[in-house]
Parts: sequence; structure tokens; C-alpha cells
Amino acid sequence: MGRQAAVALYLIALVAVVVGVDVLFFRDRFWQRLMVNAGIVLVFVAFYLRFLKRP
Repeated sequence: MGRQAAVALYLIALVAVVVGVDVLFFRDRFWQRLMVNAGIVLVFVAFYLRFLKRP
């Protein structure tokens, strides 16, 4: 249960960061928003694979 809760919190943090950046910086810019969102997701995936994934 603890592992699932950690992953759920991690995903909530990812969504919060993406939505926050969208609202604050890229409200009317579709392509820039898409590129930045993809970059944020890649950073979160890399962090997950490096530090949180079980060996």
C-alpha cells in the first residue's frame, strides 16, 4: 500500500507542475506549451527511473 501511495502522490505532483506551468506561463501558446509539457514529463520519468524504481 505504501508503494502505491507514493506513486499516486508522484503522479499528482506531476499533474500539478504541468498545470501550474501551463496556467502561469503558456496560457495562449499551444506549441510552446506542448514542448514544455513533454519536457516536464520526461524529467519526471527520468527521476522516477533513477531514484524511485525498484531494482
